[in-house]
Amino acid sequence: MDIQTSSDPVARARELGAEIAAAADEIERTRRIPGELLERLHASRLFRMLLPRSADGDETEPALYVAAIEELARHDASIAWNTFALNSASLIAAYLEPAVNHAIFADPRSAVAWGPPNASRATAVEGGYRLTGRWDFGSGTRQARWIGAHCHVVEADGALRLNRFGQPAVRTLLFPADEATLLDTWQTIGLRGTASDSYSVNDLFVSEAFSSTREDPTLRRERGPLYAFTMQGLYATGCAAVAFGIARAMLSEFIALASRKAPRNLGRLADNTVVQADVARAEARLGSARAYLIDTLSTIYAHADEVAPIEVADRARVRLACTNAIQGAAEVADFAYKGAGVDAIFPGSPFERRFRDMHTLSQQIQARSAHFEQVGQILLGVPPEVFL
Repeated sequence: MDIQTSSDPVARARELGAEIAAAADEIERTRRIPGELLERLHASRLFRMLLPRSADGDETEPALYVAAIEELARHDASIAWNTFALNSASLIAAYLEPAVNHAIFADPRSAVAWGPPNASRATAVEGGYRLTGRWDFGSGTRQARWIGAHCHVVEADGALRLNRFGQPAVRTLLFPADEATLLDTWQTIGLRGTASDSYSVNDLFVSEAFSSTREDPTLRRERGPLYAFTMQGLYATGCAAVAFGIARAMLSEFIALASRKAPRNLGRLADNTVVQADVARAEARLGSARAYLIDTLSTIYAHADEVAPIEVADRARVRLACTNAIQGAAEVADFAYKGAGVDAIFPGSPFERRFRDMHTLSQQIQARSAHFEQVGQILLGVPPEVFL
């Protein structure tokens, strides 16, 4: 298969599987993606699945995107995580002028990355903004050629700029990666290969044209059902997909182990009725969570408008399916780790790194149980003022 021309991103991800798995130890040890593998990932266009076609992207429908990220995560969660992070950031292209997108994305090796918003502020000046600040959790910044910073804006009179909801606006400013200082801060128990480091800039001017916002989906310039989804919703689907891939790999490895492992004074795990029932429950939990997310995304995508963003009720459905997916995948990963016994505790086992990766992922905001409360409010007819 020609990895550069296949129309199926899942097939492209699968084609890279052996290379990714072979590099997993190096990725973990160095917290970097090897150069040759990075070039293969660029050539596969897997960093451009959510980028608009008008900006030389593939504009992949959400359900297929989830399947591709999931396939990568079966082989290495850090690769999958950064792939979804770069794709999530590329969604900003739907809000930018064509000339700006050309400047950022014309180079086929170009991608955008950023960390989450914080209390940083930019000062509005003639023609743009002056920016000083530091941002953490910058997944993909080591692979990106452009970096974004989410910040509040201080107007010339000293007041904070407000959005249409009457809240302090959060502006996203984009600048070449070499304008930022990358800080080696990512010393974690899992997802080490993401190198989700911190970065800072000092008194950097950013043109107005190279700025936008993620907080108002009505402002998109790009037509099409993919961009009817909110950026926050599509970000959550990528996180869920990584969780699916980790959990699926761990469950598959446990099933393989159960067929040959016989604990002391016992028969094979595969012949134990408790293990048999637990494996079936784990399969049902993972499979049902995946089916729910895929069905939710496919149904909403099918009726999404070319211009208007999806309604709050549909945004809530996406959030609910993603949170359920992440938590369900973590439960399955825990079952596989526990069931494997001492075989799971040694570095280099099929379980140990994946367990650490899953429990780093599950600490992320996308997995928090508070999402159920917000979705419940919407289902009960008392939605929050803003829900993205």
